[in-house]
Amino acid sequence: MSHTLFISDLHLSAEHPHTMAAFERFIAEIAPQACPEPSRRTEALYILGDLFEYWAGDDDLDDPFHQRVISALRSLTSTHVYLMHGNRDLLMGQTLAQACNAELLTDPVLIDLYGTPTLLSHGDTLCTDDVEYQHFRIQVHSTDFKKEFLAKSLSERKAYIEQLRMRSELEKQDKSSAIMDVNDDAVAMLLRRHHYPRLIHGHTHRPKRHEHLVDGHLCERWVLGDWDTQANTLRADAGGIKWEILPD
Repeated sequence: MSHTLFISDLHLSAEHPHTMAAFERFIAEIAPQACPEPSRRTEALYILGDLFEYWAGDDDLDDPFHQRVISALRSLTSTHVYLMHGNRDLLMGQTLAQACNAELLTDPVLIDLYGTPTLLSHGDTLCTDDVEYQHFRIQVHSTDFKKEFLAKSLSERKAYIEQLRMRSELEKQDKSSAIMDVNDDAVAMLLRRHHYPRLIHGHTHRPKRHEHLVDGHLCERWVLGDWDTQANTLRADAGGIKWEILPD
């Protein structure tokens, strides 16, 4: 049966060969089974952010590890690939997308998933209790910041990102688990704005199905899992949605 696959938060890097090996197996064995119809926007592979541990800019395509990721995605000649920015790889651009033979998505984006309106997002905008992060997010997503940042050398950008990663890990130790999860009011506001669809997102690394009652509408929210310990995907077809855990 034709189906659609959703993944996020792989955080691929040369420092995590096990995750990269799982990704290559997924691309070779699982992803090709999603059979697209050219007239539809579904029946494809959706990567909802944080494919990479970090992305310093599209001028880093020649990195050998990045070439492995690109080659894997390009091998999906019969499966359409959609890429969404995450908080780790927000600098992914059209050059990378074209190299991967993929299409960049805005965040959020509403699709028709087998007759059910479904909103796709990375999910970090929903973590509104983490006020410090939301202020930082506004800064780094600004056009001026990205323009100034990309004007720096690649080595300068990587050094800056590495500093941010180290600071982020330290700050997480002082933040409660609840602060780093989504805010129910933010979820309700997003669902209301898009007329109460189903929602699929990543970012929080807490895979689960939730139900939200918003203005009398019962809405599903599916949270994608990360790949740090277990490769996984959410599979949707005309019969519904289910988790699939990839064997080691």
